[in-house]
Amino acid sequence: MTDDDLQPSHIDDDLTPGFDVLRPEKLTSPVVFASPHSGRRYPLGFLESSKLDRKAIRRSEDAFVDELFTAAVDFGAPLLRAHFPRAYVDVNREPYELDPDMFHAPLPGWVNTTSPRVGAGLGTVAKIVAGGAEIYADTLDFEEAVQRIETHYKPYHAALQGLIDDALEAFGRCLIVDCHSMPSMALPSANTSFGNPDIVLGDCHGSSCVRDITHIAERTLRDMGLSVQRNKPYAGGFTTRHYARHHAGVQTLQIEINRALYMDEVNIQRLPDFDRLAERMRVLIARLSDLAPDVLAPPLAAE
Repeated sequence: MTDDDLQPSHIDDDLTPGFDVLRPEKLTSPVVFASPHSGRRYPLGFLESSKLDRKAIRRSEDAFVDELFTAAVDFGAPLLRAHFPRAYVDVNREPYELDPDMFHAPLPGWVNTTSPRVGAGLGTVAKIVAGGAEIYADTLDFEEAVQRIETHYKPYHAALQGLIDDALEAFGRCLIVDCHSMPSMALPSANTSFGNPDIVLGDCHGSSCVRDITHIAERTLRDMGLSVQRNKPYAGGFTTRHYARHHAGVQTLQIEINRALYMDEVNIQRLPDFDRLAERMRVLIARLSDLAPDVLAPPLAAE
């Protein structure tokens, strides 16, 4: 068993706190970095309720993405990172996107049971892991979903909102960079001239941040030899859509990194090129943290 397999220290029914924030000594950047899907602390009860083995249950992880962005603090920006796994509860969804077929009893009418994410098996409490394997051996109690959302989902988002508020108070503006990875085998194999891109930047087709920000990120990545695509196949998830508030000076950008660049996707291990990619992300972090104030400033009110 390697260091990156599920060791006993990563199996714990007490997942509190479910996240942490790496904070700079002094906040000097209006950028907030977040890694919502790199958590790998698995509750024992959750593992026992699953019909997947301990490697298969990890297929939905954005493994090690938090490590790729730890340089944020060196540039005066915080990094929020979840410790609980995406397969347990997904904070990049609405609070209650749930598949009714996963539960013993009918769900309350206010639960969103018809979203495309639910249809794909990837709701707030997921039905499947990446690749399509079903997680659970039996149906769940609705109260189990409520418990996960109340104790993990909501505190995570409260922490993210707190970091946004800190940036707004200090700078009057904020850029959220939501950090993810994508399985290389799930990418389209014939995608115009890009092939399988190294990076996908999602700005909800230009609605979650000004195009200058996306353009600067894309140019920075391309200058380092990485292939970049915008919004296809990932335009941005719940965080990207929900927190973008141009009128209040909050903009959002999602980044998806091809896992083949830095990890063995089968054995969930870092590749020798991991450190090289981390250095490239450091360059991106530095560039975004140094954006001109007018790029991130809220629009002027109409006279």
